[in-house]
Amino acid sequence: VYAALSRDERTLGCGFPKEERDAMIAAEPGKFSMPGVGDQRYHWIHVDLAAIDRNELEELLTDAWRMCAPKTVVKAYDARLASP
Repeated sequence: VYAALSRDERTLGCGFPKEERDAMIAAEPGKFSMPGVGDQRYHWIHVDLAAIDRNELEELLTDAWRMCAPKTVVKAYDARLASP
């Protein structure tokens, strides 16, 4: 799983490097938050969907997908993006 919506669809949980999470939350606390205590051991962050624009959300979701997709699939995706 690389992304999941909250029941009220206001918050998105998505894959995110644990080592970068504190800095991201500190930089934009109105947009990002820590997952619940039980999920803090995972590479995961919460996003307030009302506070994020479409381009940033797309980048977050793509990066989250890259964290769990097979490397060969990511490589094929990258090659497709690089071709004219």
